[in-house]
Amino acid sequence: MAGILRNRLAWVVVILALVGMGRRVAAAERPAQGPPAWKIGRPIVTYWAGPAMSEAVARQMAEGGWNVVWCGEKDLDLVHRHGLRAQLHDGLISPATLDNPAQREKLDALVARARKHPAMYSYFITDEPSAAAFPPLGKLVAYLRQRDPEHLAYINLFPTYASNQQLGTQGDTIAAYKEHLRQYVEVVKPSLISYDHYQFSKAGDTPGYFLNLAMIRRAAQDAGVPFLNIVQACTWDPSMRVPVGDEVRYLVYTSLAYGAQGISYYVYCTSGHTGGIALADGTPTPLYHVLKSVNRQFAATAAELQPLRSLGVFHAGMLPPGADPLPKDARFRFEPPVAPLPYKPPERVRGMLLGLFGDPVVRGKPAAATHAVVVNLDYRAEALPALVGPASLAVFDADAGTWSPWGGNRVALRLPPGGGKLVRVKR
Repeated sequence: MAGILRNRLAWVVVILALVGMGRRVAAAERPAQGPPAWKIGRPIVTYWAGPAMSEAVARQMAEGGWNVVWCGEKDLDLVHRHGLRAQLHDGLISPATLDNPAQREKLDALVARARKHPAMYSYFITDEPSAAAFPPLGKLVAYLRQRDPEHLAYINLFPTYASNQQLGTQGDTIAAYKEHLRQYVEVVKPSLISYDHYQFSKAGDTPGYFLNLAMIRRAAQDAGVPFLNIVQACTWDPSMRVPVGDEVRYLVYTSLAYGAQGISYYVYCTSGHTGGIALADGTPTPLYHVLKSVNRQFAATAAELQPLRSLGVFHAGMLPPGADPLPKDARFRFEPPVAPLPYKPPERVRGMLLGLFGDPVVRGKPAAATHAVVVNLDYRAEALPALVGPASLAVFDADAGTWSPWGGNRVALRLPPGGGKLVRVKR
């Protein structure tokens, strides 16, 4: 009997040794894990077309709640001192560089230096490319991602009102834009989708704003990437108007309701434009003082939503193109209900907006909404809606970054013109 036990123990030792050897071989055969891929981190608050970077400019932007700024390599230390993240702008960051060995070598050197800097966040590539430009842009994005996967390769897209010639696709507004987005995602493989849409004309509000938001939201979800909305903060043409603070607040909160993780303003300050965030001499405009709090509200609210998935966006009141009505059996609802209103562009959209969010993965059952972004779509008047949920509710104070104590399943809200609130249900 003792001999049998000794033999069995010997075989156990041999088997354990073989298992350990197999594990070591398997581990050796696995490729070494590379550096982490880019992640958005803090929700993006940025701008398009700003002044040259300086101590005064960086200080003004940091105090105003912007957290991603445009700069050259020489400005990286300055940007870092003010706690800002850098979007690097350099002529080398172009598809044409890859076709020129000498220029490509310079680009490699630039990336090797910039990627190590603590302020580095993204590489600016181009604005509003046609679909014909997607293949070379895709090569550049892949090239940068291979050499520096931790930082974003940034491209901005056209809005829905771009022509077929501009988009490089064919069909009506929806068909052409949907195809443009499809090709962009499949060919370029972006880590973030950015686009612009400017709706405030002197004749009224153009009707495609929510359609564009809805299409970008869907494309970003299908691609599994965040999206950023560039909104109007100035005029550059006699037909367009300068938005006031309540109008821009409306753009910020509607973007949040659709799930945006980035907001950008066109423009901060540049020649040939009226309005914006600052004048040519650096003096802040009235809009700067409004956005000083709205920017922080956006970043705080988007951070709360970042771990969640946008489950649906619904309109109550007017239904502009691209809008879905709030279902009668919605997990969150208005009480009393918001009365339907006819919509006739170019009048402003009025009513309420409800963006629903929940856990990204729920095993074995449909995801249930746990959070709601409620937006007053009237940017000219305060709204006092009451929201009802399936259980006790809490309201997020985006200025303080805190949640109210749990109350009942009905909460009365006071929303400024164009403003919004994040509400969550107790689970």
